[in-house]
Amino acid sequence: MALPLPTSEDRWVEHPQGRLFACVWHPAVLAAQTPLLLFHDSLGSVELWRSFPQALCAATGRRVVAYDRLGFGRSDPRRGPLPPDFIADEARTFLPVLREQLDLTTFIAFGHSVGGAMAAECAAQWPEACRALVTESAQAFVEDRTLEGIRVAQKQFAAPGQLGRLERYHGSKARWVLEAWTGTWLAPAFAAWSLAPALPGVRCPLLVLHGTHDEYGSPRHPQRIAALSGGLAWMELLEGLHHVPHREDPARVLALVAEFLAPWTDTESG
Repeated sequence: MALPLPTSEDRWVEHPQGRLFACVWHPAVLAAQTPLLLFHDSLGSVELWRSFPQALCAATGRRVVAYDRLGFGRSDPRRGPLPPDFIADEARTFLPVLREQLDLTTFIAFGHSVGGAMAAECAAQWPEACRALVTESAQAFVEDRTLEGIRVAQKQFAAPGQLGRLERYHGSKARWVLEAWTGTWLAPAFAAWSLAPALPGVRCPLLVLHGTHDEYGSPRHPQRIAALSGGLAWMELLEGLHHVPHREDPARVLALVAEFLAPWTDTESG
């Protein structure tokens, strides 16, 4: 007899810069206490994870928490452009408040695209709390392939009606979301950004996932993340997949994450 599906609850996090929306999924049977904390991509939101958090909750038997970064989804608007250090700042400025208000004493960081870099920063800045790290399609530096993919997307969104695709998830913040992505990554001031300084501080177990056909980053990104991390790292190049493996082949991603986390059936409070 199949287990009941995980249940979910909406939560709101009060931050000095604005209110953040979060959603928490609870498994029917709790297999391990430390929850997964999801970090979305540059155009993402809780809703854009779609059914993946619920499936991840069921596959791992862990609580799963996803949140909209400030300026995204149902969270409050963000004032002005993103600062050049916005990736490291997510771990420094926002994670402590999320941990306090969502009962994340310990956590497993899972990040997609730029969210993967943010998850790595969280693991490096909070090594006593982050018990494992999963990066999916994460960038480790500013690559020409990444910039070209962004320029292509920028032209596509300039077509009539295309911004409406983002408005469905971000409402009146859609224009800011798009410009925060394209404007930040294409700015000359951001060209020197690299995840390399943070990676030696990642001492927890690490799973690096990356599609071989990722239009926003070559295999140099997962190779660098795995090579420079300070702990045990496993890299999986996903043949034939592009930038969103968890949507393109969710069963494969879920199986890899569940297998990776299986040895850590911790009983510590999360």
